[in-house]
Amino acid sequence: MKKLEIMAPAGSFESLEAAIKAGADSVYFGVTQLNMRARASANFTFDDMAEIVKRSKKANVLTYLVVNTLLYDHDITIARKLVDRAKESGVDAIIAFDFAVLNYCNEIDMEVHATIQFSISNYEAVKFFAKMANRVVLARELTLDQIKAISEKIKEENLLGNEGRLMEIEVFGHGALCVAQSGRCWMSLYTHNASANRGACLQNCRHAYKVTDLENGKELVIDNHYVMSAADICTIDFLDKFIDAGISVLKIEGRGRSPEYVYTIVKTYKKALQDIEDGKYTKEKIKEYFKDLEKVFNRKLSHGNFFLGKEIGEYSNVYGSKATEEKIFKGRVVHFYPKVMVADIMLEAGDIKLNQEFLFTGNKTGVVKGKINEMRVDDKVVEEAKQKTVVSIKVDEIVRLNDKFYIIEKRES
Repeated sequence: MKKLEIMAPAGSFESLEAAIKAGADSVYFGVTQLNMRARASANFTFDDMAEIVKRSKKANVLTYLVVNTLLYDHDITIARKLVDRAKESGVDAIIAFDFAVLNYCNEIDMEVHATIQFSISNYEAVKFFAKMANRVVLARELTLDQIKAISEKIKEENLLGNEGRLMEIEVFGHGALCVAQSGRCWMSLYTHNASANRGACLQNCRHAYKVTDLENGKELVIDNHYVMSAADICTIDFLDKFIDAGISVLKIEGRGRSPEYVYTIVKTYKKALQDIEDGKYTKEKIKEYFKDLEKVFNRKLSHGNFFLGKEIGEYSNVYGSKATEEKIFKGRVVHFYPKVMVADIMLEAGDIKLNQEFLFTGNKTGVVKGKINEMRVDDKVVEEAKQKTVVSIKVDEIVRLNDKFYIIEKRES
C-alpha cells in the first residue's frame, strides 16, 4: 500500500516541535500576513524561516510555506520577497492561491502547490494546474469516488507536473470544515470588512443565530445548533479507503491550534496508518483513535462528511470546543536536572496534587506529557504542592527552562 504523507500545521515553534515529535512527514506554516491564518495564529517572521527548515530537515520532515491569500498590487513585492527567502532557506515548496505567486515560483524555479481555495474538482482542472504546479489540494467537497477517479486518470495518462514528477493529490483529512465552498467565504468581509480570503476571517459563522420573520417580527432561535458551524473533518474511521483513493498527502487543519492538538492528531493518524500496514486496523482500534482525537480541540468529529457521499449533516451543538480534556496553566520550569530527569516548577497559578496528569509545552520541547507519581517540595515528598512554591517532579523526556506547565483535567460532557 502506498505511503501516505501526514502533513501537520505549525503555527508556532511549540507546534512545530510537537509535529516533529509525533512523527509528521511534513509541516506547513505561514510568515507575515499573506496566509489564511494571519489572524488566527502567531505566525512566524522572515528570520524564523531558516530555523524552521533547520529543525525540520534534522528530523527528515518536509517544509511548506503557505502564501495562500488573494493578493493586491501592493502585496506583490512582499510576496516575492517571501518566496525568495523560502528558496534561500531551503523550504521544499510554496502553497499558493494567487496566480501571481504561482507564476513567480515558476520564474525562479521554486516548487509550488495549488491550494484548496482554487476548488479543484475534476481531472481537467488538475491537468491545467500541472503546467505550473506539481501538487494540487483538491476541493473539500469531493467524494472519495470522485478523488479516486481523478487519481486513476493521472496514472492512466501519466500526468506529470511542472517538476517532472507524477501529479500529486493532497486532501484535508482532519480539522475544521468551513461552511463555504473550499473555504472561500465572504461572510466575515460582508459583516465586518475582514476578508477570510486575505487571512482575516472572524469566524462569525461559528456563532448562534436567530431568524426573524420580517412580516410579523417574530423571532426563531435555532435551539442547540450552530447552523453554519460544521463539525470537524475526520477520516480516521475510513483511512484505508482514503489511501485506496490514491491520495498522496493527508493534510491536518489547525495552524491556530495548540501544540498538544498537533501532537495528538498527528500521533493518532500515524498510529492508525501503522495499524493498517500491520493488519490491525479494527473497529475496536478505531474507537480508541476517536477517544484520543476527542481529547483535544474539536467542534464534534464527523463520520465522512462529503467523502462518503453523505450530506454534510453534522454541525456543532456547542460554542467552541467539545474536547474531553482541558489543560490548566499552573507554572513554568525554573530548573531541569538531566541526569535524574527531574524538573523544578514554580507554581504561578494554583495548586497541584499527586496522580494528576500533566503537560509541558515549549519552543524547543514541543509537547511532553505524563503523570505525577511523586513530587517533592524542599526535598520532602508531598501529596499536594501549593501556589508560589517550587515543586520537583520526575519526567520521562527532556524539558527546558521557562517551558509552560499545565495540569490536564477531564471536561464534563
